[in-house]
Amino acid sequence: MSEYSVSDVAVAEYTVPTEQPEADGTLAWDETVVVVVRPRLEGGVTGLGFAYGSSAVTALVRDELAPLLHGLDCRDTAAAWLAMVRSIRNLGRPGIASMAIAAVDIALWDTKARAMQQPLHRVLGSVRDAVPVYGSGGFTSYSDEQLVEQLRGWVDAGIPRVKMKIGTDRGASWLRDVERVRTVRDALGADVELFVDANGAYDRKQALRLGELFAAEFGVTWFEEPVTSDDLEGLAMLRGTLPIDVTAGEYGYTIEYFEAMLAAGAVDVLQADVSRCAGVTEWLRVAGVAAAHHIPFSAHCGPSLHAHVAAVPPNLRHIEWFHDHVRIDSLLFEGALQPVDGVLRFSDRPGLGLSLRPDAERWRSG
Repeated sequence: MSEYSVSDVAVAEYTVPTEQPEADGTLAWDETVVVVVRPRLEGGVTGLGFAYGSSAVTALVRDELAPLLHGLDCRDTAAAWLAMVRSIRNLGRPGIASMAIAAVDIALWDTKARAMQQPLHRVLGSVRDAVPVYGSGGFTSYSDEQLVEQLRGWVDAGIPRVKMKIGTDRGASWLRDVERVRTVRDALGADVELFVDANGAYDRKQALRLGELFAAEFGVTWFEEPVTSDDLEGLAMLRGTLPIDVTAGEYGYTIEYFEAMLAAGAVDVLQADVSRCAGVTEWLRVAGVAAAHHIPFSAHCGPSLHAHVAAVPPNLRHIEWFHDHVRIDSLLFEGALQPVDGVLRFSDRPGLGLSLRPDAERWRSG
């Protein structure tokens, strides 16, 4: 045993209600579950990582993955990641298992950086000292007034690009989507870059027709999941036809998923979520695959999880300043970064730079 050996792993679950019921084109929700993992080293250093998920993620981390870390040198992050992947062979890699691995992998990277008394981006080897963000929210459940107020708030705060949800009622209310996009463009003016996200709500013909309209009439530059991300042929068709960035990837859990998406020519920008695709270790590999295909890379949601790791890939475009996760970060953690002039700049705090707030226990659920 050394001072870098893991002596204990604490696992806790927090459930944070949304401010009001929220929805996108294909899902509605009223709370978010955060699984927090805190490895402790023989030398006394305690790290912190987390992922979004469910109680199933909590159980898998606590019962299956955490015991694998006891006695492990926290600097051996790749070995720990491989041990976790091998241990869930019979459970299935995509989905819950990958999210559980992510929570632990992120926590180990944070612990490693803290043990080295360095910010995580320094340990990983950054190529930039600031990371661009885009404001994201604009849920389909919002009134027009709420929608405009939220997006204008990001613009007024210096974020020059914003994203709203479309695909209302799984695409059935597409005329409402057009009116909402028109309302936002009229309110924000022509200089703000506008993104839309259908969460896979449309069929191919709907997406083609609406993508052409959004680009021509409202200057939309980003069309996220115009069709389901499982329809690689449909995404590729839209990418080859629309004068707009077609993007997807947030539901990827393994590097093979992303390679298949890129090989199909399905996206102009690849997205990946560090809390879904098995953590920092796999996320950086996915960024490399995107670079090999000469495709820009964008981080999905979880700005506090992505800020440091997003400093590494040369092909990174931006990270998502997602309303729900920004709010959760402020409620649960101290040290969360805030954007200035549309970018996040790093502090000198070790690891991710986060610590649990003293009053976070009020959200404890498991």
